[in-house]
Amino acid sequence: MKKRNYTKRQMAVIILLSIGMIALSVTLNRLHPPDKKQKQETVTPGAVTTAVVSEETATPKPTPTIDPTEKIATFLQGPKSWGERRVWSGEWGDSYYDGGSFGGFGCGLCCMANIYTSLTPYECSPLDMYRYAKNKSGYGGGGAIDWGYIKETLKSAGFTCDVGRKPSSYERFQKKVKSALAMLVVVSSQDSTCYWKDTPGHYVTLFLYDEKTDCIFLADSGDPDHNRQWVSLKKIYLSLKTANNWQYLEVTKYEKSADTWRHRGYGGTCILPD
Repeated sequence: MKKRNYTKRQMAVIILLSIGMIALSVTLNRLHPPDKKQKQETVTPGAVTTAVVSEETATPKPTPTIDPTEKIATFLQGPKSWGERRVWSGEWGDSYYDGGSFGGFGCGLCCMANIYTSLTPYECSPLDMYRYAKNKSGYGGGGAIDWGYIKETLKSAGFTCDVGRKPSSYERFQKKVKSALAMLVVVSSQDSTCYWKDTPGHYVTLFLYDEKTDCIFLADSGDPDHNRQWVSLKKIYLSLKTANNWQYLEVTKYEKSADTWRHRGYGGTCILPD
């Protein structure tokens, strides 16, 4: 009988303890409920990060387009451009050298400075080129530079170049421009007024022929409104000055090892792009 009574008592204790533990668990859950937000924050960021990575992998950021014209120098020669403080103008435009006004004769030297600054790792101003041409060729200064002196000076500066006469067909001229690094040409309104007016003779520089539009990037030192404009190549061809001995000089190559100048800096006061 004693043994039986003890078993019942034991069972009663076990039941009471079980009930007590359940009640305690319920009470604790009410006092400290599980932090569902924390669980969600732990899981969610990983999912978001994965989504972002997948999206970036699927649609990479486009590479910024570089404007090739930003590397092209287009110096201006005259006093008006300098007086207005135009970009690419300089004090040479309002100065006299060897008895001549640079604003009146400096177009060829601006073209040469354009070519050297645009196509080499070096740079120069038209004034630097004026002094270099006097030193390296038979150019006496004080007036327009002739084709022979242009060619001799550019060759000394590392360029392969040659002069030529206006081709008999536009297609031949177009082919030459397309294969050249740059072209220095002489134009005149006496041959055509399709672009230049009141211009007996004037050197300009051509860069970056665009086959799709058949246009050329023009560096015109004598007219700020023409300078740094895309122009129909056909208009250039029509305007070539046929009364001149030569109509163009094509630049086909630059070799640093052949450059005896390797000039750095811009001589004279000038306004350059930021």
